[in-house]
Amino acid sequence: MNQQGGPGGDLTGARLLLKRIRTTMARNLPAQRRLDEVVRTIAGAMVAEVCSVYVLRAGEVLELFATEGLKAEAVHLTRLRVGEGLVGDIASHARPLALADAQHHPQFAYRPETGEELYQSLMGVPVLRSGRVLGVLVVQNKTRRHYTEEEVETLETVAMVVAELIAGGELVGREELSPVTGIGVLPERLEAQVLAPGLALGVAVLHQPDITLTQLVAEDPLREIDRLDDAFSSMKLALDELLTEHDGTGGEHREVLETYRMLADDRGWANRIIEAIETGLTAEAAVQKVQNDMRARMRDIQDPYLRERLSDLDDLNNRLLRYLLGIQELPEARDLPENAILVARNMGPAELLDYDRKRLKGVVLEEGTASSHVAIVARALDIPLLGHCTGLMTKVQAGDSLVLDGENEQIFLRPSEDILQAVAISMTALQARQVSYAANRDLPAVTKDGVAIQLMMNAGLLLDVPQLAATGASGIGLYRTEVTFMVAHSFPDVARQRDVYGRVLDGAEGKPVIFRTLDIGSDKVLPYWHRDAEENPAMGWRALRISLDRPAMLRQQLRAMIMAAGGKALHVMFPMVALVEEFDDAKEILDLELQRAEEKGGVLPESVRVGAMFEVPALFWQMEEVLDRVDFLSIGSNDLAQFVFAADRGNTQLQGRYDTLSPAFLRLIGAIIAAGKRRNKAVGLCGEMAGDPIDAMALLALGLRSFSMAPPAIGPLRAMIRSLDLGQLEAYVAALGTQRGQDMRSSLRAFARDHGVAL
Repeated sequence: MNQQGGPGGDLTGARLLLKRIRTTMARNLPAQRRLDEVVRTIAGAMVAEVCSVYVLRAGEVLELFATEGLKAEAVHLTRLRVGEGLVGDIASHARPLALADAQHHPQFAYRPETGEELYQSLMGVPVLRSGRVLGVLVVQNKTRRHYTEEEVETLETVAMVVAELIAGGELVGREELSPVTGIGVLPERLEAQVLAPGLALGVAVLHQPDITLTQLVAEDPLREIDRLDDAFSSMKLALDELLTEHDGTGGEHREVLETYRMLADDRGWANRIIEAIETGLTAEAAVQKVQNDMRARMRDIQDPYLRERLSDLDDLNNRLLRYLLGIQELPEARDLPENAILVARNMGPAELLDYDRKRLKGVVLEEGTASSHVAIVARALDIPLLGHCTGLMTKVQAGDSLVLDGENEQIFLRPSEDILQAVAISMTALQARQVSYAANRDLPAVTKDGVAIQLMMNAGLLLDVPQLAATGASGIGLYRTEVTFMVAHSFPDVARQRDVYGRVLDGAEGKPVIFRTLDIGSDKVLPYWHRDAEENPAMGWRALRISLDRPAMLRQQLRAMIMAAGGKALHVMFPMVALVEEFDDAKEILDLELQRAEEKGGVLPESVRVGAMFEVPALFWQMEEVLDRVDFLSIGSNDLAQFVFAADRGNTQLQGRYDTLSPAFLRLIGAIIAAGKRRNKAVGLCGEMAGDPIDAMALLALGLRSFSMAPPAIGPLRAMIRSLDLGQLEAYVAALGTQRGQDMRSSLRAFARDHGVAL
């Protein structure tokens, strides 16, 4: 029956097994009786002396619920913690195990009441539903048996049927199966990362609720494949219409949606679904099986790009399921409450567009990163989005009240009345401040004693450029060109880059734009460029190092900038310069491209200014040589602090240990500013320090006069500057001497309070 190693392992055997189980499931029997018959059927079909089902109970405990072959008295008596024994290991990692000699595996846990000492081989798979582990399905043999991949896949397919039986609520109450803990009992504060800024108060709406499949086993595989083809066609047509609706947006927003649409054409994905249908599953069950397989395989992957693509594929899988089941849209998309806050593990970029923008006040994700596709779309739509919220999906249920606090990177779940009142006051005050900032956006950033300060903004998307007018920024002090590369599905050619840079310059309407050349590596990943893992990527092959090792890439980027800036001023900045020779090599490539453009008769930029990011401490001991070469310097405070303190800024265990207002860091920045002033070279700063009013006060006292920051920070900083007497502040900071970071912050806050400085 099974030419691959045992009955039940080939396609015919899998189909027959599914049909037998379907017959059992259709019988009018109690759930426990049906489960008992299912394990007997599996054991017989797979020629296994044992088949057992363990169900996940409250408290992360796996309870033996049914068995054929182990001692009957062990049922409902034997329990294992998640992570304990081989069964617990399968549940913990949500992945199958196939062992010819299970008893000598280091994870093996002996339970004398089961009698399993008689059995040498073991194959087990997680019982998954919507990505959650509901239990474990195991077969065992007395002799050493090498289970094949086909047998593992057959058991995974059967486990889907077992999952539906468990999820029915007859074996274990639905309230116990729910992943939510402590529902409606106490308020809770959750930490999160701001992916799109804002403050929101609303009601939780669970995105992508479980889709219940009533038919898992197919009678006619060919008909199921035809149904799948029809669903694929309908879904792709709808995605094309979605792209047409957003045709006018252009730029990275448009490219994100195009990349997402390309995933729908992935033949490998479609072929895996067809293979699952050929085992005897319906089209929708096959889609769900492939989705479960992908989630299990990628569960432990840390690579941010791969995890973000998994969320895109999850979105497509769910869309395909809805077309197969005739569900054209989410009920929640039609019936959102007035103040809805979406709650999800992750989302694809197009899913956000399914919801009514007028009713949607915010989004919170258990996963997600600032560079993920959904974050890019959320920023484009001005929807507050918080992500990386650990344990979110186990704590929130539909209808819970939620507060998204983007200013303090926190979420309040089921907030108490006093918190709601405080948030309402904060939202009113925030709206008033926003109105005030907007009213003052055209006022100059000049201190009370007449010192003019340049306030510029950071950007990385075409969608950011309108913020120049909205905030009154004097220009773009840092345009992160790598974002265009990160959201593209292939390396952008010169024409594509020229279009982006040209539209940025046009949108700036004569205000200066400083283009930073490609800064990839470390935590910035290109989807189409696979690189070897590095032990310490933050200090590895990244930024200018990559560009100089791949000069064709840098030439193309500089060529596109020169073409885009024809007749306009061009400002180019090279990132992560560690040696003056690196700057010289990059500048030489720029000069050659300018010469090439002139020889071809192109329109040259009106002027070209070239600068360097000051991020690597080694550059401090080359200051004179660097200042001889550059037109300007921009201090990258984030990376500079990371390298000065030898502290990974992404490591949560180090958060708060080192302060940018510590004497060592301020002395370094002060020395860079002073050196630039002596040589009459402009020195600016971009990074988190620039957007924090307290940090900015310290930087102003050190002599910094040019800041570049996220657009939302410009209004508060302008208000602070216009209420400040800089001479008084400089004298005050000089008198403080070498105060430690937190002491310095407290002193600066006290100065602001005593002198009426707006913070």
